[in-house]
Amino acid sequence: MLIYPQLPTGALAQFPAQKRRQMRTLVNTAKDGTTVKLADPGAATVEWQLKYAALSDSELTTLLQFFAAAEGTLNNFTFVDPTANLLAWSNDWSNAVWDASSFLSLAGANADPTGGNNAWQVTNSGAAPQELSQTLTAPGGYVYCLSVYAKASTPGTLTLLLGSNRYDRNLSTDWQRFACTGIGDSTASSMTFGIKFGPGAAVDIYGLQLEPQDSPSLYKVSTTGGCYENARLRDDALTFTSTDVNRHSATVNILYANNL
Repeated sequence: MLIYPQLPTGALAQFPAQKRRQMRTLVNTAKDGTTVKLADPGAATVEWQLKYAALSDSELTTLLQFFAAAEGTLNNFTFVDPTANLLAWSNDWSNAVWDASSFLSLAGANADPTGGNNAWQVTNSGAAPQELSQTLTAPGGYVYCLSVYAKASTPGTLTLLLGSNRYDRNLSTDWQRFACTGIGDSTASSMTFGIKFGPGAAVDIYGLQLEPQDSPSLYKVSTTGGCYENARLRDDALTFTSTDVNRHSATVNILYANNL
């Protein structure tokens, strides 16, 4: 499938970016005047407005080539939300979206580093490393940053999983935020992200976050994630303004509707 491009610099968007979510409520009015209201999630839409400034010639060419390939509003594409935590249910590791190895046990409602009770303790009772991960329909050729807060009662090692890349981090008894940045297989249409726990490990975890950029931002709690497989352009052409030599500005409007 066609994929919305990261720019040659590795950026997906420039900030501030605008995101708007619209929901629909069905209302049934009876003859006696009473009403029944029901949410209609199938009619929800999400729109993004990405404003670019000081684009180089090569960056502008990348966007123009994408518009040509999408044929404006005609073809859908995969869009990775630059404002979101791409992982779904980041505060609920018991949710079915997470793939947990057999010998992992998960206990929630523990104290987290922000003063809340949203941390999880993950215990590996097996004799081999065990993993907790999600597989996303995320472009393999993107730059991603995976980050997490973690601590353990005894020093040990935590391994961050970013596609086929592995990043070992040393745990202490205090909360630390660990991050890694990497690129997957450019031909892959999906990637796996998560954490590997060593034999006998008991680790407190909070705020696992995946972003399409090279460094972590503030943690954002997620439920739906941020990979949209059937997004579309709102406009049939990309209008741009040249402000100087090798400098251009443009605005891209993107739409995702559940029912399309």
